[in-house]
Amino acid sequence: MYADTGTDAETVRRVLQDTGDTWAVVGLSNNTSRAAHGVAAVLQRFGKRVVPVHPKAERVHGEEGYASLADVPFPVDVVDVFVNSELAGAVADEAVGLGAKAVWFQLGVIDEAAYERTRAAGVDMVMDRCPAIEIPLLDR
Repeated sequence: MYADTGTDAETVRRVLQDTGDTWAVVGLSNNTSRAAHGVAAVLQRFGKRVVPVHPKAERVHGEEGYASLADVPFPVDVVDVFVNSELAGAVADEAVGLGAKAVWFQLGVIDEAAYERTRAAGVDMVMDRCPAIEIPLLDR
């Protein structure tokens, strides 16, 4: 069960502190009423490079946007997923295939089969948590 492993404090800390600073945020657009917009701003304040991934490929928070993960022309360390749970597994699989070091499913995004596949591939995964809540809690 994911609650016993992927959401443990050590995995959260490792992904936030040690996995790398380039975060692709899937579902990030210029819609300021969406949670992804605010979370991306918090990640930037904590030194993360945010890469917007959304079909509109909009520039967000000063960063060039891309229509899909496959369109991002450089490696990303963490893929932060703001899509419905029904779509999230495919995003996790793509992230693993593209060499991401970690996948993070936002609050309310749950796919236990995707969690198991991602972990079996040797990739860290956090599910049903928010980095904007977790990152200020780290001992810096």
